[in-house]
Amino acid sequence: MTRAEGAEMPHDDPPGTPDRLRRRASRQLVRLAARSDRLVNEGLARVDARKWHYAVLASLQDLGPGSQAALSERTGIHRSDMVGVLNELTERGLVERTPDPDDRRRNTITISGRGRRQLRRLEAVLDDLDGELFAPLSLAEREEFLRLLNRLLDHHGRRDS
Repeated sequence: MTRAEGAEMPHDDPPGTPDRLRRRASRQLVRLAARSDRLVNEGLARVDARKWHYAVLASLQDLGPGSQAALSERTGIHRSDMVGVLNELTERGLVERTPDPDDRRRNTITISGRGRRQLRRLEAVLDDLDGELFAPLSLAEREEFLRLLNRLLDHHGRRDS
């Protein structure tokens, strides 16, 4: 049976790891986040993309055009990193920069048709990666897990990360 068919994933704690550590939710969340981050980074790299590319394209598709500062705020990508991300996306023809008519010192960033197609491809890749990460969980369990994670993040404030 494959993981996708619902087999239990073995834990990767070293032999002799105390149960008290395995029962510590904060520790396990950090470990799962690290595994998720590695899985997503490697999976997106195989299609010559990065998670920040996805975040910007998704933000532009869902919330519309915005300034560099607005995109930084929407995605949680630091402003100094956003410049590089936007340069990469612009060079690939995935976003377009145009001068803001209200402030010529600022650009408005818009997703292109090519960017929309790339977003759909990245969605499919991420769906597969989520399927791999959450293989031991049923669809209902995955939805409940996400609901609980969002509830915790909303309580603690998404900008703390």
